[in-house]
Amino acid sequence: MLTMIRKLATISLDLGEIWRCGGMKMKNFLEEDLFWIREPEHVKIEDEKIEITTIPKTDLWQRTYYGFQNDNAPVLQMKTKEQYFSFVVKTTFESKHRFDQCGIVLYLDSENWLKASIEYENETYQRLGSVVTNHGYSDWATTDISASIKEMWYRLSRRESDYCIECSEDGVHFKQMRICHLWEGSKEISFGVYACSPEDSSFKASFTELKMMDCQWAVHV
Repeated sequence: MLTMIRKLATISLDLGEIWRCGGMKMKNFLEEDLFWIREPEHVKIEDEKIEITTIPKTDLWQRTYYGFQNDNAPVLQMKTKEQYFSFVVKTTFESKHRFDQCGIVLYLDSENWLKASIEYENETYQRLGSVVTNHGYSDWATTDISASIKEMWYRLSRRESDYCIECSEDGVHFKQMRICHLWEGSKEISFGVYACSPEDSSFKASFTELKMMDCQWAVHV
């Protein structure tokens, strides 16, 4: 585990720099900052890539509509108290079973979190969407996209306890997916990446081009 964390610290996260957001110094990505929630059995770490092989029957969801509570997906995160910043990651995936997914996540605890990902549905389409969970109830918003899409960039931006999730097919032009509020997200938060397979399946998810930067979500005027 320690060796893996050391390797993670070499990924292109601009580790040696201090970013400024809203005039404040942002905390660096350091070895001791990165931590797993439910570390998966198969993880491959390279200089510029994290690769997770998902575990069957893992998911994140709380109560709404379906009635069940799933809280067993692997999540890799860091903590920050910074109130204004953006975090970007590129995902590449080989999903081919219903509900397979990987993406960006902000996980505080089992009842307070958000995620954005593409969930595979069938050979024709899949669902690009986001889930926001406040006080134990999940809220899912989606749009159907082609099943041929096998990579996507995500950008998570924070303004105090308000958050903006965006996606991009080229890493340059981002489109808004969602603006939301996290009731427990006003102080220190944890954020990063996740991958899971809610049904009896498994696939490889890759995360590259992870970057911290000044908040790209402009203040409303």
